[in-house]
Amino acid sequence: MQCLTCKNLSFEIICKDCQNNLLIPSFHKREIEDGFFNYSFYTLSELEDLISSKYYFHGDRVFNILAKLSFAKFAQNFIFPNQVIAIPIDDHTRHDFSHTAILTKHLKSQFITPKYNCLKASNIVKYAGKDLEFRQKNPRRFKLTNISNEMTILCDDIITTGATIREAKKALEKKNNQVIFSLTLADAKL
Repeated sequence: MQCLTCKNLSFEIICKDCQNNLLIPSFHKREIEDGFFNYSFYTLSELEDLISSKYYFHGDRVFNILAKLSFAKFAQNFIFPNQVIAIPIDDHTRHDFSHTAILTKHLKSQFITPKYNCLKASNIVKYAGKDLEFRQKNPRRFKLTNISNEMTILCDDIITTGATIREAKKALEKKNNQVIFSLTLADAKL
């Protein structure tokens, strides 16, 4: 097959050279609310084409590589005094896989346990390309099941305005969960 980034022949959808040279994560921190932070591994401009693969049949392979290079490495170095539950934001499977579930799966470690199908949006609205005003007028209305009184981490692919993460955080806090931070693959504001 052909590498998506350099177009050379490769056994993987993104060749090892591109993984090692072009997809080196750098850690970015953004305050979403007073004292609450999102951490991301790339800027959106670095990954825009690869992130859009979530709309195609091959996206699961792309997201597994990106998650291995970023989320999995983060999990290897994460130490916390309590067990933490990693929750994908709206891990729906509209394209035969869930990109947020793939990212969250790679956080599994001694201190982090992924939990799926528990934070779902009841309003399926597409935010891509929409401004903050649109996002505020069309909330996702998250429904949370099977989680209460836990330490949690939220996981998503992109942070743009932070509206989705703030809304997901509030849904978790209503059931007495503590959201320590959120993790995203890319930050659109960088």
